[in-house]
Amino acid sequence: MLKSEILNAPLLAALAKCGHTDIVVIADCGLPLPEGPLVIDLALVQGLPSLDQVLEVLARNMVIENSTLAAEAENGPVQELCLARDLDPDFISHEELKAQLPQAKVIVRTGEATPYANAILHCGVAF
Repeated sequence: MLKSEILNAPLLAALAKCGHTDIVVIADCGLPLPEGPLVIDLALVQGLPSLDQVLEVLARNMVIENSTLAAEAENGPVQELCLARDLDPDFISHEELKAQLPQAKVIVRTGEATPYANAILHCGVAF
């Protein structure tokens, strides 16, 4: 039996397959999702789970080198959530962020409904 706080088996399996330089995207419920990457849909209802809740768990369970947010989220609540977890984000346009989605190893869809509440997490290495 694996000891992990993450109970969602598909999410845990997907994260276990990530390596250095892979990207994991936390997506709000309105982000258009491309064909290709594995999508783990956690959305239950609008607002649940929130980006904050998912980011908190992933930040505790992944080595994250850095994060990328849409420039439209700069100086807003999404940036504050990242900064609170020592994930000083880089910024690109929302269109550029959407263009990077096909390269994601995993996209975790949340119920978040805040505009531009999407984060690209860049996997690091623990050594």
